[in-house]
Amino acid sequence: MQVILGTKIGMTQIIGEDGVVTPVTILQAGPATVTQIKTVETDGYNAVQLGYGQGKNLSKSVSGHAKKAGENINPKVLKEFRTESAPEFKLGDVFTVESFKIGDKVSVTGTSKGKGFAGTVKRWNFNESRNTHGFKGDIRKVGSIGSMYPQKVWKGKRMPGRMGHDQVTVQNLVVAYIDVANNLLGLKGAVPGPKKGIVTVEGKE
Repeated sequence: MQVILGTKIGMTQIIGEDGVVTPVTILQAGPATVTQIKTVETDGYNAVQLGYGQGKNLSKSVSGHAKKAGENINPKVLKEFRTESAPEFKLGDVFTVESFKIGDKVSVTGTSKGKGFAGTVKRWNFNESRNTHGFKGDIRKVGSIGSMYPQKVWKGKRMPGRMGHDQVTVQNLVVAYIDVANNLLGLKGAVPGPKKGIVTVEGKE
């Protein structure tokens, strides 16, 4: 099972033996501890829950839940991964970057950078209005958003609003670098989210 939780450190480059420069995103990946195991008999489906990081001021419910996997387990993030068959793990097992190898293809899920409230020009790449013939400088306004019928705004209309801070998944990223001693994972290309953002890495076995 190739899954792990990690923190985005940033981007850099690595130079191969053939002299080719590869842009990579470095992740602090794991270790992630198994904090719960779900099966069809007890929960209706098969899944493994992993805990990652060191949380602060955890609630008693989360703290008590995590202590079942070990006394010093205080996860910052809990994430569940479904499996087809009953998981062959036990509480306290640790997932590390050793489950990956160079050349593996993975999908990475993270939260994209939030950009605040944005207008239609920035958010949807709308054109600005012309500056002349009575527009009075209102060149970035939306303009008409509908006709008389159906006397409402259709759901999904492209309008100003909050931009970014969405869950984004990038597929088919290639593992280009692994440092087992320091729990580092290098993926070829860009990974969604800011530095220090939490990401999920899933392999395609």
